[in-house]
Amino acid sequence: MKLVPLSKLFSVTYGVNLELNRMILDSSGIPFVGRSDRNNGVTARVSPLADITPNPAGTLSVAGGGSVLATFLQYEPYYSGRDLFYLTALVPMSDSQKLYYCACIRSNRYRYSYGRQANKTLKDLLIPTLKSIPSWVDDGLSRVATDFSSRINSIA
Repeated sequence: MKLVPLSKLFSVTYGVNLELNRMILDSSGIPFVGRSDRNNGVTARVSPLADITPNPAGTLSVAGGGSVLATFLQYEPYYSGRDLFYLTALVPMSDSQKLYYCACIRSNRYRYSYGRQANKTLKDLLIPTLKSIPSWVDDGLSRVATDFSSRINSIA
């Protein structure tokens, strides 16, 4: 398996660095992604801010501190808290491939024990090349959806 620095496949951008305690909570608002390793990193939903553009949908959120390397695919635009990066694919990738990279990035958490953060080294983290992704990754989501659909149809 060939490995490359993360920055060869993704642009690494520091998020908008907001503080949740200064936001207005809104259950139908924009997701606020923090450094949590739970709930896809979403710690709340907040009212939109007129002067701040959310991080784009389809990107990976990565915690640089806190739950270091908690990595998730975000399906909608989102605001981010402190020490959170977002990764934008430099080449077209399926959601299945992005989810695979979430797992690859997250598997490096052990490198950041004892309070170390991934702020300066994230872009240099080694991950598999696109050609090194196992073949089962690309059909993973469609296979699950097909299986789920057939189970639902068998009940009805």
